[in-house]
Amino acid sequence: MILHSITRCVYLLEAEASACTADDIVLVASMLDDKENSVKIQALNTLKAFSGIRKFRLQIQEHSIKVLELISTIWDSELHIASLRLLNNLPLPDFAHPQLRRVMPALMEILQSDYILAQVQVIRLLSSLAQKNDLLYDILNCQVHSNFLNLFQATQPGSLLFEVLVFAERLSEGRNTPHYRAVKWHYNEQSLHEALFGDESRLADRLLALVIHPEEEVQIQACKVIVSLQCPKDVGLRPSLCHASRSYFNNGE
Repeated sequence: MILHSITRCVYLLEAEASACTADDIVLVASMLDDKENSVKIQALNTLKAFSGIRKFRLQIQEHSIKVLELISTIWDSELHIASLRLLNNLPLPDFAHPQLRRVMPALMEILQSDYILAQVQVIRLLSSLAQKNDLLYDILNCQVHSNFLNLFQATQPGSLLFEVLVFAERLSEGRNTPHYRAVKWHYNEQSLHEALFGDESRLADRLLALVIHPEEEVQIQACKVIVSLQCPKDVGLRPSLCHASRSYFNNGE
């Protein structure tokens, strides 16, 4: 309850909260080791609140390894949500990348769970990580369930569908960059890459079905994924329709 009250105060009284010290952050972060998950969750929420104050951001970043450890060792949806919200509120430092590789299977499991709030948060994190050159292969080669493409079904909540489509677009664009294509990568048969971009993938069928989704942002994002699949950025000569499609979406129409 004390941590919960502190979190409220930080959000409501930012000027006063700015007067806190580095020792206060250390004290809150120490509660990530508490034996009770409920205390860990409140500590994560408090750190997220403090991360909105510029002078504390670098110090809170230092605890990203611990937060990733919590995600991968404790299967608790509320803790996952609190952890992921904190990570999504911080630019993750390069020193966290080795740990990110180790927890990638856990992140994929959360994505394929049935808890929408956790799925939305983890897909936002993965979309951000997909833009890191040194993590792209680790994401694409991560093992997924055989029914992974169910995430692209029109029956999914629009908020989740939109985030999944953004993720697919970033993966598609990343694998088509000259830097990535310069290496001959090998993927396991159950990898995310094979589920989305392999010869047996049914992603195209799912995308075409989403073009007529009732929510406009889902329609547009599905079209963006289709364009990214058809038009690698480093290919100079493509049919005019392809270039016209890029122009259409870039104009935000």
